[in-house]
Amino acid sequence: MPDEQQNAVVLIVDDIPDTLALLHDSLVESGYTVLVANNGQKALQISQKVSPDIILLDAVMPEMDGFEVCRALKNDLNTRHIPVIFMTGLTESEHVVAGFSAGGIDYVTKPLSPVEVLARLNTHLRNSRVLNQTQGALDAFGQAAIAVLPETGKIIWQTPLARELLDKYMKESEQSMSGLPDVFVDWVSQLHLGGDKRLRPLTVHCSSGKLIFSPADIQNDEQWLIILREESETAQIEALKAIFNLTKRESEVLHWIMLGKTDKSISEILGTSPRTVNKHTEHIFEKLGVETRTSAATVAANKLRSLRG
Repeated sequence: MPDEQQNAVVLIVDDIPDTLALLHDSLVESGYTVLVANNGQKALQISQKVSPDIILLDAVMPEMDGFEVCRALKNDLNTRHIPVIFMTGLTESEHVVAGFSAGGIDYVTKPLSPVEVLARLNTHLRNSRVLNQTQGALDAFGQAAIAVLPETGKIIWQTPLARELLDKYMKESEQSMSGLPDVFVDWVSQLHLGGDKRLRPLTVHCSSGKLIFSPADIQNDEQWLIILREESETAQIEALKAIFNLTKRESEVLHWIMLGKTDKSISEILGTSPRTVNKHTEHIFEKLGVETRTSAATVAANKLRSLRG
């Protein structure tokens, strides 16, 4: 049994019993765990409760068609990561276009060939698992990253740190349908439509600093990986604290040293005495392995720059 099929849960959504029976039996025999739904509302309910690994979705159904179901899945952070393969008639080319627009990643044509369906499932499950492993690694290392659809800039998934940064910064920006500022959607669109794959970071300015979006992997046509980085006074102080194992006060002093402030100016800013600032500076020199303010500022700036790529 291929790895893609082990423990994989497939949800089949179709209002035709014969189609459900054909696919159910074929997939179960191939090692999949199979769930079925005969209408759109039931499909959404199952997806919320179980979160299947992939969905086979009929395009045309009464009451709630497949396109509406797919849009609902992609508009929900809990289900938008689930790959959706549409099932459509041979002559219904407009359904193919509508399916991709709704967020589907592929389609199979009716009358269905179980062999073709299995091949498509294996391919997309393999891709999905690689992406899930990538997301897990990013989560583990506390990286701020999002995956977006190249055509729309819509978020597919995001790490916890990315969600925090977006919540903080996007409150001050005009929102688009994707939950990101329009300037970001325009930036993704230019990269996608222009075919220009150069790494061109986007900077979004806010009152407390700036949020920088940098492409990390934009070669995959299904989704792009974007890294987020915050640049602000608070962010830099926290970064200096973590990098050089400084105390909060030492990192604040180093931050102002990097900006060229004197001990007297720093003491006024921090509300302490120049003598205390001088003691913090001595500790900073020891931890950075330097002997002068200029050297401390240079070492700190170079380290921050290298981490930012």
